[in-house]
Amino acid sequence: MQRVCFLLKVREDRTDEYRARHAAVWPEMLAALSEAGWRNYSLFLREDGLLVGCLETEDFDAAREAMAATEVNARWQRDMAGFFEQPEAADAAMVPLTEVFHLA
Repeated sequence: MQRVCFLLKVREDRTDEYRARHAAVWPEMLAALSEAGWRNYSLFLREDGLLVGCLETEDFDAAREAMAATEVNARWQRDMAGFFEQPEAADAAMVPLTEVFHLA
């Protein structure tokens, strides 16, 4: 199992709305993530907009490709694009950090 952590930057003026959207993620989006192999997926948001994502998956590249192939992910990415400071789609900016320590 691969453990993945990544950073994104939410626009500081949109953090409250970002939290609200994630309090009510569409059921079909949740199902697509599960079917694509995303496990133990968490997002942590700091007040200044720093977003930390963590998940477990068998193969992160394959899990991302599986999500990219879904219609629900395309809709979600369109709806969420305005929340991020990066000009590219949030999915493309999910560059995994290198794990340097883990205590199980």
